[in-house]
Amino acid sequence: MEQIVNSVNDIIWSNALILLCLGTGIYFSIVTRFVQVRYLKDMVTLLFGNKGSEKGVSSFQAFAIAISGRVGTGNIAGVATAIAMGGPGAVFWMWAIAFLGAASAYIEATLGQIYKEVKDGQYRGGPAFYIERGLGIKWYATLFAVATILSTALFLPGVQSNSIAISAKSAFDIPVEITGGAVTVFLGLIIFGGVKRIGKVAEFVVPFMAGAYILMALIIIALNITQVPAIFGLIFRSAFDMEPAFAGIFGMAVSWGVKRGIYSNEAGQGTAPHAAAAAEASHPAKQGLVQAFSVYVDTLFVCTATALMILFTGKYNVVNPEGGFLVENVKGMAIGSQFTQEAINVHFPSLGSEFVSVALLFFAFTTIMAYYYIAETNLSYLQKDNDSKWMVWVLRALIMGATFYGSIKTAALAWTLGDIGVGVMAWLNIIAILLLRKPALLALRDYQQQKSEGKDPVFNAKKLGIENTEEWN
Repeated sequence: MEQIVNSVNDIIWSNALILLCLGTGIYFSIVTRFVQVRYLKDMVTLLFGNKGSEKGVSSFQAFAIAISGRVGTGNIAGVATAIAMGGPGAVFWMWAIAFLGAASAYIEATLGQIYKEVKDGQYRGGPAFYIERGLGIKWYATLFAVATILSTALFLPGVQSNSIAISAKSAFDIPVEITGGAVTVFLGLIIFGGVKRIGKVAEFVVPFMAGAYILMALIIIALNITQVPAIFGLIFRSAFDMEPAFAGIFGMAVSWGVKRGIYSNEAGQGTAPHAAAAAEASHPAKQGLVQAFSVYVDTLFVCTATALMILFTGKYNVVNPEGGFLVENVKGMAIGSQFTQEAINVHFPSLGSEFVSVALLFFAFTTIMAYYYIAETNLSYLQKDNDSKWMVWVLRALIMGATFYGSIKTAALAWTLGDIGVGVMAWLNIIAILLLRKPALLALRDYQQQKSEGKDPVFNAKKLGIENTEEWN
């Protein structure tokens, strides 16, 4: 079974997908004239711009739901894995895909807003909705919805719960079955409350968890401030195959940096548009900009914090593709969140395991919450009969079962299944947003024009010639 899973993963995550992600980010950066830079100030101010309504959550709640999905195991274990497999240079390529991916994130989130609709009394939207309404390709929309439900309800939760369980076992010697059971029960208490409860929990937990983690990183950076130039030099040299210690793994640095970058920030993957569509907004571009900023928070802040803690302290290994290690600073430890634990222990002895375990709990748990919301939204798309409530109950049971099972299975299999889920969604969504770019670009142009006239932008789909926009007529 593992051989089959690995073979499928190798096909999905071939160089073609790496090039597609990078190429799409470059293309959207150019055609939007680097929207991710020009409107950085707007991204921050718009976070608190719109309040929620009976049908939609506030801008900040939508941002928090998206960050819940973006900030997870990938920010701790994923960064450590990227360094272990691609060397310090992989960090640069995580930055690169985040910067370029912010433009892709603007496009997909804006499309999510443009083509949203009201179902069950609340806004719903995402790639399946904009593929059907914008491209008019029903089978493609259905394919994305099915693939996303399988990915977010079956494949991806196991990565998060597995990391929580292993970390709790390492730090507190709690059996993985106990941790898995507790996480599953608490997940059930939240997801049975629907999107409003998910939004409220995320709004409270996300700022706390990200803030505490970044604070710890800032303390360690301050203690190693004189090393900053040397570490950044190491990252840049390694990224371009100019560091002798990591010569010959340039391709691995690019591949693992992009792969773990996409896994972490999810730009272009098609998950964030679901949260973007749930927001109450006067103009779709506003949520597009907010979601672009969430990519920065995930990778440039949280992932960088993890990378610097590991590199400052030298608590990492780098795998040699031909066998053994190019660098082995941590004996008997090949890969994983243990690097982060060891790095914190350098300055705060005996605290690393406990701190990382608690951080992983918050990061990974909120990500599973976001996965459920995404899966439920795609189930809602497939359901034309609103009376099929039993299917929602089946979905809840499915994701809770996958969460518990993931906590007790092997980490390698969990990560590979997660990579397959991310890869399939990325392929389907990136092709869709490339084909459907025009409405998002029109929305950006309209936003720019109204801003230049001193107005608070308000969207009029008919005026722009955008059709099938049920909520903007």
